[in-house]
Amino acid sequence: MHAIPAQISPAFDKFAPDHRERLLRLRQMIFDAALADPRIGDIEEALRWGEPAYLTSQSKSGSTIRLGVEKTSGQPALFFNCNTTLVEEFRAQFGTALAYAKNRAVLVSTTDGDAGQALRICIDAALTYHLRKKA
Repeated sequence: MHAIPAQISPAFDKFAPDHRERLLRLRQMIFDAALADPRIGDIEEALRWGEPAYLTSQSKSGSTIRLGVEKTSGQPALFFNCNTTLVEEFRAQFGTALAYAKNRAVLVSTTDGDAGQALRICIDAALTYHLRKKA
């Protein structure tokens, strides 16, 4: 597992323990996706709106993914840029197998089993978003 940078760690500390555990698993999925696909390259970990965010700054292959807790549902979530078509794509592909918050987030009740596999696909799609839009 990638060490959490000192400036990012407090953002994870503010999450409830069960939420933190899921968000840390999502964080690892993001780094695993980047390792599995050389087109993605290095992941930049930063804070956006006080929450951990993951960018493809070097390759510019993808759209930013932010980790946090969705306010309305109170569930951990993968947040995506609302100006992309990512959440629409996920709805079309996964339907009710995943839960969504408008056009900006996928809610994460578990990172195991089929849901975990779907989340991996969502992460990969976000990290290659610009590559796919150019093709």
